[in-house]
Amino acid sequence: MATTVRDPRTETAPASLQLPGLLLGVGLGGFLDGILLHQLLRWHHMLSSTNHDRIGVRYYDPHTVSGLQMNTLWDGIFHTVCWLAVLGGLAVLYARVTTGRRQVWASRVLWGWILAGWGLFNLVEGLLDHQILGIHHVHGGPYQVWWDLAFLALGALLLAGGGLLRRGARPFDPAAPRAGRDGRDA
Repeated sequence: MATTVRDPRTETAPASLQLPGLLLGVGLGGFLDGILLHQLLRWHHMLSSTNHDRIGVRYYDPHTVSGLQMNTLWDGIFHTVCWLAVLGGLAVLYARVTTGRRQVWASRVLWGWILAGWGLFNLVEGLLDHQILGIHHVHGGPYQVWWDLAFLALGALLLAGGGLLRRGARPFDPAAPRAGRDGRDA
């Protein structure tokens, strides 16, 4: 019976980027959601849906001063969680990658995990906040369900795209020497 010898770097190096990549993707995806949908477009805030009765959460009308104050507070808490995810991702990445840090940022493995983290954010936030809890929706109005479904579809596409990006990447080890432009190891 023949045994296959595997290079342990092909299994450990990409996984070492998994947690920091996911944390960065979740945090950056959350920031994009909060900045674009909450602040710039003003489509929703954290507690701006009118159907809170089913879960016992009070509705805060963002068109009143007190409602806007409460929604702004919860948007700030949301952004704090996003900031902590990005900070945590950077800290784990820094701790796990001790050499070749410049190579890491060019790695398809890391960017694949970041895309997957953003997709994971969209799927969890879309299912939990939009569908299960109903505390807000992407964009209210007659097409609300389509906006929510598009948000979930984007999350699934980002998750799949991150997987494809990682799959197409060569095994990554930041400590391994790189080939230079002339073909010799750098």
